[in-house]
Amino acid sequence: MKDVSIIFENDEILLVNKESGVSVQGGAGIAHPLDEEIPKQLGYKIYLVHRLDKETAGILIVAKTSAAAAKWTKLIQTEQVKKVYKAVCFGLPLINGKPAKKGCLTGTVEAHGRSQNAELFFEVEKSAKEKISSINTETNEVSEKEIELSKIRITLGTGRMHQIRIQMAKAGAPLAGDDKHGNFKLNKIARKAGIKKLQLAATKLTIPVEGKPRTFEIPLPEHFKIF
Repeated sequence: MKDVSIIFENDEILLVNKESGVSVQGGAGIAHPLDEEIPKQLGYKIYLVHRLDKETAGILIVAKTSAAAAKWTKLIQTEQVKKVYKAVCFGLPLINGKPAKKGCLTGTVEAHGRSQNAELFFEVEKSAKEKISSINTETNEVSEKEIELSKIRITLGTGRMHQIRIQMAKAGAPLAGDDKHGNFKLNKIARKAGIKKLQLAATKLTIPVEGKPRTFEIPLPEHFKIF
């Protein structure tokens, strides 16, 4: 596995740019998780502050000591830490049954074995319809199907497991490439357009550094650029 990209470091934490397809935490059957690979790269133990899904790319905070991990685990739940996600979804999210380009999704998601309240804010940055051609290998007939894709900016009012993926699917706008909570038929069509990975990334993070807010931002991952 290639070295993990580190975008910031101080005495307490590291900010790493996690690639899609890489697990944050190890376990049975999990190869090359970050909590094992980063110590190999740096030569010392690290402590996880929060998680990103295996399929989700983006900025992740890890701590250098257990004390720092305890501090930042609490800090990340306050307004001093702000995360922004970028995603590509099918169609537009529905609010009260109507397509919306900006708004708030509220409801519940199942997390850690129980139902929890969830809140998500979104803004559509761009939306377009794409015609995808496919060939029937038996008849050689060419058919066209149209899908609508939207690039959106997301911030969270709550932090729940798989929250973005679940809430967007419930709002009728599942994330492209989401094979767990998304739309299988639409994903199959989108793959013909080059969308083969989950289109979700934590691209912007604001944290307190030396008493002042500091913002870090990464480019969209390569698998977004294909779209």
